[in-house]
Amino acid sequence: KQYGVTAIIASDVSVIQYAYSQGVEVHISTQSNVTNIEAVKFFAHFADVMVTARELNLTQVKEIVDTIEREQIKGPSGKLVEIEIFAHGALCMAVSGKCYMSLDTMNSSANRGACLQPCRRKYELKDKESDIKFEIDQEYIMSPEDLKTVDFVDKMLYAGIRVLKVEGRGRNPEYVKIVTQVYREAVNAYFAGEFTKENITKWNARLASVYNRGFWDGYYLGRKTGEWTEIYGSQATQRKMYVGKVTNYFSKLNVAEIKMESHELEVGDKYYIQGETTGVYEGEIDEMRLDLTPVPKVEKGDLFSMKTDTLVRRNDKVYKIVMVDEVIL
Repeated sequence: KQYGVTAIIASDVSVIQYAYSQGVEVHISTQSNVTNIEAVKFFAHFADVMVTARELNLTQVKEIVDTIEREQIKGPSGKLVEIEIFAHGALCMAVSGKCYMSLDTMNSSANRGACLQPCRRKYELKDKESDIKFEIDQEYIMSPEDLKTVDFVDKMLYAGIRVLKVEGRGRNPEYVKIVTQVYREAVNAYFAGEFTKENITKWNARLASVYNRGFWDGYYLGRKTGEWTEIYGSQATQRKMYVGKVTNYFSKLNVAEIKMESHELEVGDKYYIQGETTGVYEGEIDEMRLDLTPVPKVEKGDLFSMKTDTLVRRNDKVYKIVMVDEVIL
């Protein structure tokens, strides 16, 4: 509360009660297994927003939302309870994310933000009595693909869902920027009557450009399980390379001065500028200047300038965006 945190997500009832007593908004975690209206009624004493269990489909979620409206179930603020669901990102293999595998095997607790993700490793399946090893479809038997729902954001909003949760723990800034930006655009497009196949295709391409283990729709459309990843790590189509840092910014001209410290940049290249205050700025180079002279390319050691559409700051890092399989010498 002191640092301006909007809300916390919690499942431990003692934490929920204490946060409520301190006037801190609580969102009930998916680990609380909110699967029915009775659970909603119980937690409505403490929270205005609840994340439903990941195992529910959209029909079941809509039934909960409709009952909240019909029975006028309200939270501590006096407003109707709002339903939040997972929309995008990493999925835990455990029921509603209640996993203690990392704590049990490595003494590192997931619920304290320190999951070492033993589920993402390769395992063999062996009969202890006969020592026979079983063949399985792929070796990542506990590592599900990432959740992606941008294709049916319209159905989620129609179901009455009010908050979309993005799983972004441990992800880099550009992941957070692109994913939140895509879902914000999708929501806006729905209300503007512009939720089209063409836009969905564009959003999917952008989501695929950042860290992912492959995608599936989760349980929302009533599909069966079995969407397990076949690789270790990411299937992102793009990656970033550090090329330099901002040394100055001329606000009247909207021009950044950048010192190249590695590789090279060319007109037409896409880039990120990242900093603690700046966040993530993504752009495409239209023009670069060395000593006020336009140039097509800059290299390591060059001090050049280019226009940006937003304020960037001294010591912000500059990255070139390249395809993940592109070889850079």
